[in-house]
Amino acid sequence: MLTSKQRAQLRGIGSRAETIVHIGKSGITDMVIKQVQDALTAREIIKGKVLESAPQTSREACDALVELCDAEPVQVIGSKFVLYRPNPKLKPEQRIRLVKE
Repeated sequence: MLTSKQRAQLRGIGSRAETIVHIGKSGITDMVIKQVQDALTAREIIKGKVLESAPQTSREACDALVELCDAEPVQVIGSKFVLYRPNPKLKPEQRIRLVKE
């Protein structure tokens, strides 16, 4: 569970991140889930976008991906969302160091 300070730190990182996941008219497919899992393993934080043709809202898509990918929701604004999942296997210089309370 993220604290409010950690969430704020991750929102700052997420705002500068490139949108790498797009959810379209097919919704959340197995391919989207695999893409999200692979991206979280490689980067720890990702930004996604739900297109207008998608069957879910960005909040619904974020909540579904949190459950399916064992991630933490960071932020949902408009059609975009940010997810975080720590990866202890990354090199120390590649990991996101969260602030402590």
